[in-house]
Amino acid sequence: MTRVVVTGVGALSPLGHDWAAVRATLHSRQSAVRRMHEWDVYDGLNTRLGAPAADFELPERYTRKVTRSMGRVAIMSTLASERALSDAGLTDHPAVRDGRMGISYGSSSGTPAAIGDFGRMIVEKTTDGITANTYIKMMAHTAPVNMGVFLGITGRIITTTSACASGSQGIGYAYEAIRSGKQVLMLAGGAEELDATAAAVFDTLFATSVMNDSPRSTPRPFDATRDGLVLGEGACTLVLEELEHARARGARILAEVIGYGTNSDGSHVTHPKAETMAVAMRLALQDAGIDASRVGYVNAHGTATEHGDIAESAATHEVFGSGMPISSLKSYMGHTLGACGALEAWMTIEMMRDGWFSPNLNLDTIDPRCAPLAYITGEGLSLDTDTVMSNNFAFGGINTSLLFRRWQDGN
Repeated sequence: MTRVVVTGVGALSPLGHDWAAVRATLHSRQSAVRRMHEWDVYDGLNTRLGAPAADFELPERYTRKVTRSMGRVAIMSTLASERALSDAGLTDHPAVRDGRMGISYGSSSGTPAAIGDFGRMIVEKTTDGITANTYIKMMAHTAPVNMGVFLGITGRIITTTSACASGSQGIGYAYEAIRSGKQVLMLAGGAEELDATAAAVFDTLFATSVMNDSPRSTPRPFDATRDGLVLGEGACTLVLEELEHARARGARILAEVIGYGTNSDGSHVTHPKAETMAVAMRLALQDAGIDASRVGYVNAHGTATEHGDIAESAATHEVFGSGMPISSLKSYMGHTLGACGALEAWMTIEMMRDGWFSPNLNLDTIDPRCAPLAYITGEGLSLDTDTVMSNNFAFGGINTSLLFRRWQDGN
């Protein structure tokens, strides 16, 4: 069976854009959540909280002409992908452009402002403001398409527009494309831009945090006093590569992707189902050919919503029992939607390599309705493990589970 490894990463996140910055933020237990004063203009919007990506600058080559078909989500995706290729030592490698590399990538939607332009057309009966690039910015596959054009990639494009599972499905389907021999390399991941319209979606479900005057105190995954999620933004691209190709070019290997499971609840669009979440985790274990006891840490989806936290904890307990260490990175950077599966997978890999796993921020009193697990608190957990799991569960009942193994020479 073809083996698949991670050989590069590029990211833009609320916690920073490289592992050194992210690690420092996690160790200091600093939240990236802030009050979004820009949203005060929206009547009826209850939440005023968000976690924007840390500041970044575009290189000069990102000219107006080059970016005219890109909204913010596509720009972040493309920049993260360009950085990932550089990190992998592939910037000028012929495999990037000769068809051996593909893209598996997604976001919940395109740029909301471009979608709004068409909404204005419907309401005001005018095409004012609509240009030849408006649709390109708003379309569901704007991120992978713009990445492909900018980077000259001619392999397959898999669009994973599946809300909170976009990034994790991007990685999972890239892994399957390489393992099946269809591609040698893949750019994999997801992205999302922060916008008040996304906050309004969760507001209507009474799922957003309204602790507007104490932004650093929320979100609170698994905590009895949680009051909902906070949205964030970012982009993360992993370079996945067939192992022998990576070895032949002397690539640095960060981790091996050893398992992927995905399924759907088949019952409700917005109410998660513990039973099928557990099945997704078991599918990943089965795919990897390992027992649950081999996994040393689970990175939770952990959105800080009542139904989500309870169902996810029950599913994790069903598969792993009460001793499993678990934490949620959303407690630091909010829910980055289409980006979360990729950002959290990357950070989970790096924590495994460091032998230290971040605590749950703002977890003071564990909700007694959540299953008994080893919720990480305090200063975090020093743990030497070679196998970790990262889980994500999306609207529509889409469940994903990824397994990574630490890379050591001789693997």
